Amino acid sequence: MKKTDRHRTLGRGFIAAPGCLIIFVAAGLSLAFWFVEWTALALLGLAGAFFLVYFFRNPRRTIPDEEAAIVAPADGKVIRVDELQETEFLHVPARRVAIFMNVFDVHVNRAPVAGRVVVSRHFPGRFLAAFKEAAERANERLATVLEMEDGRRVLVVQIAGLLARRIIVSVEEGEVLAQGEPFGMICFGSRVDLYLPLEARVLVKVGDRVLAGESVVGRWT
Repeated sequence: MKKTDRHRTLGRGFIAAPGCLIIFVAAGLSLAFWFVEWTALALLGLAGAFFLVYFFRNPRRTIPDEEAAIVAPADGKVIRVDELQETEFLHVPARRVAIFMNVFDVHVNRAPVAGRVVVSRHFPGRFLAAFKEAAERANERLATVLEMEDGRRVLVVQIAGLLARRIIVSVEEGEVLAQGEPFGMICFGSRVDLYLPLEARVLVKVGDRVLAGESVVGRWT
């Protein structure tokens, strides 16, 4: 099975690689404003650079050592837990956990289970507020299906939001992900929906806050 160096896209350090150039530009502008004594703009640029460092952070996570555990694919607040018929990819009744990421959450997304990427598909669309119900179909999104060794499949859908205009994916079909491994990110506020077959039991409820790769959101029964 195919493996590539996903660190070329997201990096290995505390800062996710896609943010490095943006941070450098913000810091450079701040320095330039300081030299020409535009103090207010220099301070504004410095504050922006510090915020970008915070936004693009990529902290290490402790992956649960539990065979039946399913971990959160994103940091944020659980805004929906329901059951529905998933007709696009899994083609089975599914349990859905929707997680909303605000601008203060870590935006690196992680694999909820270990498995092979069998689908990675981008859908263009609008940029409605990600917490709205219509966003799951109308907004730009990227669907990733992971197939475990025993054949079970889970679906992760990254959904762009009102401010999120860029979904970064670092995997291709055929690649293998370890549980909790980073596989992409969405810039500036967004939502990630996790679809599980009914044999999985959901352990979180609306209002809970979760950490990608670390919080157990479900368990195989």
